[in-house]
Amino acid sequence: MTLKSLRLATGARGAVAALALLALPAPLTMAQPAPAGVAPTYADLADLADSASLVVHGKVRKLARVEAERAPGLRPGFGRFYVTADTIALLTGSTPIGQSFSYLVDLPLDRAGKPMVRKKDAVFLFARPVPGRAAELQLVQRNGQVASNPELEQRIRAILTARLAPDAPGPVRGVREIIHVPGTLAGEGETQIFLNTKDSSAASITVRHQPGQPPVWGVSFSELVAQVGRPPARDTLEWYRLACFLPPAPPPGANMSEGPVAQRQAEVDYRYVMAELGPCQRTS
Repeated sequence: MTLKSLRLATGARGAVAALALLALPAPLTMAQPAPAGVAPTYADLADLADSASLVVHGKVRKLARVEAERAPGLRPGFGRFYVTADTIALLTGSTPIGQSFSYLVDLPLDRAGKPMVRKKDAVFLFARPVPGRAAELQLVQRNGQVASNPELEQRIRAILTARLAPDAPGPVRGVREIIHVPGTLAGEGETQIFLNTKDSSAASITVRHQPGQPPVWGVSFSELVAQVGRPPARDTLEWYRLACFLPPAPPPGANMSEGPVAQRQAEVDYRYVMAELGPCQRTS
């Protein structure tokens, strides 16, 4: 550490001590940062947006290395830094934010032991305010700082816009009920999958069968029946709510159709939907 960095770290000692246990979440909720050069996936960004009350676009002004003995949980190859940044824009959040702010972040180090983020770099921060410290932020996860570029900004803004829409889909927390109703013709029928949501809002998936045709399905995040034939596109908020939070198979606690034939078809349709959604890819 240079003399200048040492003085900065000493001057920030009180703030670092106050943030050391506060600014990084508990180990069970920590996501590991992606390797350098690996872009975050849609699920990575949506996870962060769901957890953050503030999303800030900022420019790094100063970095002060925190001594390793005062950085519990620090992983090999990383350094913990007390960062001062200038505000470029507050993308979302109701808490006022000044022209500059500070926060703690774990950054990967290069072969020379220097952080992979440097002064004047622009970053996106997924954070929350620190109680009693108006000029300090707390990252919601260890990967709550993301390097800025125009493509990433567009993706983040799209997610934030979708989350704030009046008809935004509520967070899905599991499966409540799966019912298959056969039709009057052979090969005809419909399966309804009713979902549990965090805010108790309505959410359901409909799978419809017609004789001689492949099944079609759709999702509704309202009291209306889903419009089949228009499943959510990948890397949309609707897709994320389903693909990233539903189990791969019907859970044991879900209410199922009565009768072995209807129950078997309900399970087949559920697995079909999950296959159509595809995997929820995260870098952590």
